[in-house]
Amino acid sequence: MFAGHFAAALAAKSVAPRASLGTLAFAAQWLDLLWPTLLLLGVERVRIEPGATASNPLVFEHYPWSHSLALVLVWAGVLAAVHFAVRRELRAALVIAALVASHWLLDALVHVPDLPIAPGPAPRVGAGLWNQPALALGIEFALLAAGTLIYARTTVATDRIGRWGLVAFVTLLAMIQTANAFGDPPPSVAAVAWVGQAQWLLVAWAAWIDRHRRIRNGPVA
Repeated sequence: MFAGHFAAALAAKSVAPRASLGTLAFAAQWLDLLWPTLLLLGVERVRIEPGATASNPLVFEHYPWSHSLALVLVWAGVLAAVHFAVRRELRAALVIAALVASHWLLDALVHVPDLPIAPGPAPRVGAGLWNQPALALGIEFALLAAGTLIYARTTVATDRIGRWGLVAFVTLLAMIQTANAFGDPPPSVAAVAWVGQAQWLLVAWAAWIDRHRRIRNGPVA
């Protein structure tokens, strides 16, 4: 899952309008922002196996600290607590916790049974939609379309950046999702990790867009 996580962040703006889209995207994508760093440090492991699934060549061998359900719930609580301590906005903090948790739930739709429930010897789950690429891609695009529509109805552009920056952002997400599904396998695990780190730029872009939009029917300034 990739575009679906950003879709959740876009949709969450309607529930937490005072939170920046950058903050919401950070929460929704936190697990996949953490995972590349843990890969580079050798704490978690993945291998590249073309044909492992019909649309994803990665075999996730060991990633309990970023993607086990138990740790996801811990991360959700930590990020929500930090946001509340800084902003004192309970609703936004709860939405952030929900977004972090939503990442695991959305991943469970597409992953084969490799998502651990907890670190150590624990059951692994996954509905395996990566083996049905048309369906998996359709779900990603449907979520992205719905999230974008909700965000666009919740906010209004204050200038060209807010209008066309959003269009470019969503278009890029769709292009990346398509490339992930149909592109060549990555050349190395290091390449996977460094490309994963580039997602921080998408979070920054989301924050930039949001500064050029305002809540619809809200104050102009």
